[in-house]
Amino acid sequence: MCLAIPAKIESIENGVAQCRVGEGETFVTASLMLLDQEATLGDYVIIHAGFAIRKLDLKEAQETLTILRDLANAYDEVQRKYDKEVGGAEA
Repeated sequence: MCLAIPAKIESIENGVAQCRVGEGETFVTASLMLLDQEATLGDYVIIHAGFAIRKLDLKEAQETLTILRDLANAYDEVQRKYDKEVGGAEA
């Protein structure tokens, strides 16, 4: 399964952007060649399979990152419950 993620363009060189995902220190490299409009520093883009495929406004990028963060947290919670149940069943 592939997931397209929003990221903020931090630098651009030769049509390739270094983009920050969320507020952490995770960076991804993305080609800008598929965008139908020019991207500049500070723009948010959706990245899929190494390509920026669409520009986003700040609000849409933040909402999408919040949803992804909430999903990751929910997964972690379910995983902890599962691990506790499986660990308790083996004892």
